[in-house]
Amino acid sequence: MKHVDVLVRGAGIVGQSLALSLARLGLQVGLCAEPPRPEGSPDVRAYALNAASVALLRSLKVWDSLPAHAATPVYDMHVQGDADGAAIDFSAWEQKVGELAWIVDAPVLERELGAAVRFSPHIHALAPATAERVRADLTALCEGKESASRARLGVGFERHDYGHSAIAARLVAARPHGGTARQWFRSPDVLALLPFDSPQPSCSYALVWSMPRERAHELMALDDTAFAAALMEASRGEAGELTVASPRAEWPLAIAEATAWSGPGWVLLGDAAHVVHPLAGQGLNLGLADVIALTRVIAAREPWRPLGDERLLRRYARERTLPTWAMAQVTDGLLQLFAQPAPAVRELRNRGLSLVNQLTPLKRWLTARALDA
Repeated sequence: MKHVDVLVRGAGIVGQSLALSLARLGLQVGLCAEPPRPEGSPDVRAYALNAASVALLRSLKVWDSLPAHAATPVYDMHVQGDADGAAIDFSAWEQKVGELAWIVDAPVLERELGAAVRFSPHIHALAPATAERVRADLTALCEGKESASRARLGVGFERHDYGHSAIAARLVAARPHGGTARQWFRSPDVLALLPFDSPQPSCSYALVWSMPRERAHELMALDDTAFAAALMEASRGEAGELTVASPRAEWPLAIAEATAWSGPGWVLLGDAAHVVHPLAGQGLNLGLADVIALTRVIAAREPWRPLGDERLLRRYARERTLPTWAMAQVTDGLLQLFAQPAPAVRELRNRGLSLVNQLTPLKRWLTARALDA
């Protein structure tokens, strides 16, 4: 192969979704994958997907192929502050939707996307060395936050390190989760238990726990029993007794955005373009929204305009820059607010949670923004 219409660099969830979306337009797509994950390296990633992301995956004929245990609906969400009685509750019933979100097993979703890619006659898997020799009208960079191709283009990546890390694991609870996600905002950590159906149906959680890096290192050094005890203390036992059912993973947290999203013949998507704090669970949703927007821009382009046209790609960048910036500011603002230990700030934020919980129209508006982000 000497030429493709679009070369997609990065075969994660965003890259494979983009390849499938563009292939549906009849374009010839080259998909260049990174080296496979080392054997024995745990992959405990789980993502919260909103309605827009699920609709995209369903249109790609991937969503309905997921096994039942790999996608768990969230019907209710309980968010608690760092004072008794300071909490806010969201419900699918109140929002008049079937579910607030779906918690998805990332490795299984990647596997099903990979199966769909292999069956697409318009997608051509390329090794990195081969991809260097292939000419493309447009190159889409979906390589993640450490994108080497972005660096080669000379595009900056403005990054602010929080000095925090996130810990992820799979847990089993002594009682059913009931489709309820639980989250604790405190100074200085944010703890999320996301309902999951693996390894034990109806009684499992995906853990995402962010905190100062030194504390994260201390918790990672504990054995599973001691770690579970620390988790029980942090969650106050509100989800029932928890046991660790997987290896734990840790990664540093930052907020970041590329200094440019597009240029002549190239475009950035997903974590290669932006990184946000995981406390709102919107990272992958933002990446899949990039896929939706770029596909729409390419489908609507003038017949005479080439795929790599800089003006065409700026349409995509303009559409995605503002909502991504807004989500980054929301997550960063929440983190900064709940990281403040001052008693006056603590009182203000906890009163704010309780006030929002009483304002049903405001809660509906907030939930609608998350569902469609």
